[in-house]
Amino acid sequence: MDGISVCECSVNDIIRIATQIPEFDNPYQEAEYNRRLSGTPFLALKASIEGIDAGFKLGYAIDSDTFYTWFGGVLPQYRKLGVAQKLAVSQEEWAVAHGYKRIKLKTRNYLKPMLIFALKNGFYIHEVELRPAPRDNRIILLKELE
Repeated sequence: MDGISVCECSVNDIIRIATQIPEFDNPYQEAEYNRRLSGTPFLALKASIEGIDAGFKLGYAIDSDTFYTWFGGVLPQYRKLGVAQKLAVSQEEWAVAHGYKRIKLKTRNYLKPMLIFALKNGFYIHEVELRPAPRDNRIILLKELE
């Protein structure tokens, strides 16, 4: 993970990076960010390599014990370099420092790399929200923090 720097950033930074990620073909509108983040603690992180934005991770408090890692991604040219891992570790360290006891995430069944990443990083499947097409099922995962 050498050469990757992670820092807090603005929601506008997140929006700008997210529009460059091809899997996000239906990006969230600014109103959705405002709805989710208004009046609740949140953390917006971006990762850079040699000063160039490579990825991001955005999450917010669900309650005083649970931090929800809502949205994240890595630009294709920076994948498999440890960017997502560094962002996840930074978010987890922040959550622990702020007293959260667990991290929750939701992914879709067809986003297999995200599911594998979560499982490798200590998350457990907690619940499945069924959809008409199995590929669209939502998989909810939890990780207890130490």
